[in-house]
Amino acid sequence: MKEKLVLVFFISIGILPIYGAEQIPEWVKNNAKLWSENQIDDESFLNALEFLIENQIIKVEYVVTEERKIPEWVKNNAKLWSENQIDDESFLNALEFLIENQIIKVEYVVTEERKIVVDAPGIFDVWSYENDFHLEFEEYISRNIHFELIEGNEELYKDIGVKNTNAIAILPVFTSSAYSENGFYEYYYDICDDCTTVKIVENNYLEFYQGSQIGARVLQILGYKTITDVDFEKNVNILEKFDTVILLHNEYVTQEMFDAIINHPHVIYLYPNSLYAEIEVDYEKNEITLIRGHGFPTKDIDNGFDWEYDNTRPYEFDQKCENWEFYDIPNGKMLNCYPEKILISNIELLKELKNLVS
Repeated sequence: MKEKLVLVFFISIGILPIYGAEQIPEWVKNNAKLWSENQIDDESFLNALEFLIENQIIKVEYVVTEERKIPEWVKNNAKLWSENQIDDESFLNALEFLIENQIIKVEYVVTEERKIVVDAPGIFDVWSYENDFHLEFEEYISRNIHFELIEGNEELYKDIGVKNTNAIAILPVFTSSAYSENGFYEYYYDICDDCTTVKIVENNYLEFYQGSQIGARVLQILGYKTITDVDFEKNVNILEKFDTVILLHNEYVTQEMFDAIINHPHVIYLYPNSLYAEIEVDYEKNEITLIRGHGFPTKDIDNGFDWEYDNTRPYEFDQKCENWEFYDIPNGKMLNCYPEKILISNIELLKELKNLVS
């Protein structure tokens, strides 16, 4: 399949050395391993490559991707690298092949966009650019937040960052799709009668999805492994490889995903409102369809799985998290508030999360 994807990286999420020597984030290596074993597709691996570009580990500023097809020898190199049989430099050389041979085309552009700095006391440099802001409900909201670790904070990052931890966080592409234009919420608000089926957004959903964008970026920059729910749905048994599963705002899932999550022995439900509604996925049409939940197909239906541990109310609406705590359920821990606004600034919460996955 051929497609065009235009990504403009004016800045980077800076990767400074958390543990001494500069390194590629562990989750990228994990993606390489899963890709080499054919457990995730080429698109997902290329998203990891785009992360390296965005973080200037591979230094480019403008990428146009046309045919996203990768030679088999690159997959072999990814496998060797994930097993530490080749070093980071050799692996990056393989990725440079993709660029030099125009499998991924690279051009350079110059920009002088103005930064809008976000206050994140002491942990990260956080900002958006003017073009990241969009008018939504008479308020300008940034749809892309950029992070950089602060030089000199290495000891702090040792306390809140992870290394070689067998945990995986699931990025909510399906939920992002549900919130997109012509999505489920236009049906809920009686704007559209047939918006219970919606296209799956691109895997770079973090550029516009507000639900757990900050959480996803914080976890990635601190070294947590991540996988999209698209890749998880295609292979639900993949969770068996990990000691801990971290859910973000994974509101919309299939029945098979729901079963795999609630049967995993150690899940951290970092955001309330997870596992709230059932969907079906059609990859041929690149669509998800709402099946049950959130007042559908009848108004009296709340949680689509009738899940007794649903913590949507009241916790989804507590975004200040002044009295946050994790509490026990049979297969893990749940947070009693919606942490999106505090994850960039609350050191104690990040320490506790690390303790829970260690």
